[in-house]
Amino acid sequence: MLTIDYDLIGIKDGERVLDVGCGEGRHSWEACKRNDCLVCALDIEEANLKKAHYTFYTMEQQGETKGKWLLARGNITSLPFKDASFDKVICSEVLEHIPDDIQGIKELVRVLKEDGKLGISVPSYLPEIICWRLSTSYHGKPGGHIRIYKASEITSKLKQNNLNIFAVRHKHALHSFYWISRCLFGVNNEKALIPALYHKFLVWEIYNNKKSVRLLDSFLNKFFSKSLVIYARKAQT
Repeated sequence: MLTIDYDLIGIKDGERVLDVGCGEGRHSWEACKRNDCLVCALDIEEANLKKAHYTFYTMEQQGETKGKWLLARGNITSLPFKDASFDKVICSEVLEHIPDDIQGIKELVRVLKEDGKLGISVPSYLPEIICWRLSTSYHGKPGGHIRIYKASEITSKLKQNNLNIFAVRHKHALHSFYWISRCLFGVNNEKALIPALYHKFLVWEIYNNKKSVRLLDSFLNKFFSKSLVIYARKAQT
């Protein structure tokens, strides 16, 4: 399931792409499938990087990659790269986890080339505040969410750091209901019947991509999206 729209961020052959907080690598895999680019997948968790490596290696063996890839372990607040190293930067569902989000944004901008594009996403305000109020376990555990962003707040922080926003999108409304059900029946209880059944539906939808479900998700995104996605360009100096 992709949160960043590759048609909007516009990755091209020959470009360098950084996926910060890549998790198991979903956005990095897609970039490698689509373009003859160099993708760097960075995460702070070694376990995530091992899973990403396994998938990259499997894709490469099966001839499913066009681009080259590498993995790096690092922290968003101190990226191990020189200034202006990347044409495109992706940062999906990361800033809500870190204490110093301003420093994280500054680092994303620092490693981005002039006129380069950034695709960034954070949880949307309404579903997130519902989850926080339903369950302290949702946000109170180590590595969990430590802040809730209003759209105006995150866009303001990006604009203050030399970024010009050119598109805003709302994604994954159907996933909002999954996390609310998890909060209702116990975030750590993955075997609870209703969340488990709903998860099976979401997995089925990803593989089957039914038009009716896409239309429902698109309608719900207007007011109850799970993710707020912002696309910005680094201003030229």
